[in-house]
Amino acid sequence: MNASTVDPSRHRVSVGAWLGQALLYVLFAVFIGVFSHWPVYHPLPPGDALIKISFTHTGKPVGDCRPLTEEEKAKLPPQMRPKQICPRERSPVSIEVDINGRRVLQETAEPSGLKRDGASAVYRRVQVPAGEQKIAVRMKDDARAPGFTAQLEDTVTLKPNQVLVIDYNAEKGGITF
Repeated sequence: MNASTVDPSRHRVSVGAWLGQALLYVLFAVFIGVFSHWPVYHPLPPGDALIKISFTHTGKPVGDCRPLTEEEKAKLPPQMRPKQICPRERSPVSIEVDINGRRVLQETAEPSGLKRDGASAVYRRVQVPAGEQKIAVRMKDDARAPGFTAQLEDTVTLKPNQVLVIDYNAEKGGITF
């Protein structure tokens, strides 16, 4: 069968099909429009603010590097002998957050990875009343060091529905608000 013998009337779409398709598009648009504005979503009650503690940080190694012994060097080919061996495992990251003198978070995040050599992650949300909040954050990322390795204490004024993010960024000096 060649192209000249095909009946063009067999492939025409009726007006009813076009109108049906247009009606479905209109109904779909109305559906999306209605549910994009209703019901009204309020992430926070009126007069409240939100503090998010969100960071991903790699702790310090759990041990010091050490030189290879002569026995360890003898087991390795000459081109694969490192000067020293360093542990892969990282320290867990501990964090404490106090708001207005009340402890709202005390958590230790274990390092990720099969060898426990990845980053530790913390994500928590704390709902507080809007207004002045005295926030103290302490973090420890070195299992060998006594006490906390980073601290920040500040007073912030939060507006209703405001979101304050607490993060850790070594390039910006440590804990940031």
